Amino acid sequence: MEVDYTVVEYDLSMENFSAEAVANELGLPAGQVFKTLCARSNTGACIFAVVPGGSELDLKKLARVAGFKKVELVAVRDVDQLTGYQRGSVTVMAAKKRFPVFVDDSVHAWGTIAVSAGLKGLQVMLSPDDYVRVTGATVAAIARPH
Repeated sequence: MEVDYTVVEYDLSMENFSAEAVANELGLPAGQVFKTLCARSNTGACIFAVVPGGSELDLKKLARVAGFKKVELVAVRDVDQLTGYQRGSVTVMAAKKRFPVFVDDSVHAWGTIAVSAGLKGLQVMLSPDDYVRVTGATVAAIARPH
């Protein structure tokens, strides 16, 4: 599968690696930088939720679109074991395990988005359509403003 992308490097404090801080470092609006979160359903199934900076995941909306009664964020201590990535560097594109992916519908507001490349200090810039295609994501309204 051919995808046009750019990897960008940035220097960021290891304590502050929020999507908003990454966006500021890259000179992008916060909403153009998407953070990848890992959630677990009431049945124990894990799912990825990808939401823009400047917003937070709406767990009720995610549960509804994913077909679960309830979802909650995975504990920080479990993120590495489940995804193969530390908090702040989680990416769907090369995760240790394949989980269903849900991306906020604001993704289509941009010509290019930034997502983690799997290491703090690296982001991948690519088109929203390519991201959705590569990850097999379901696009839905799953975020709400901070």
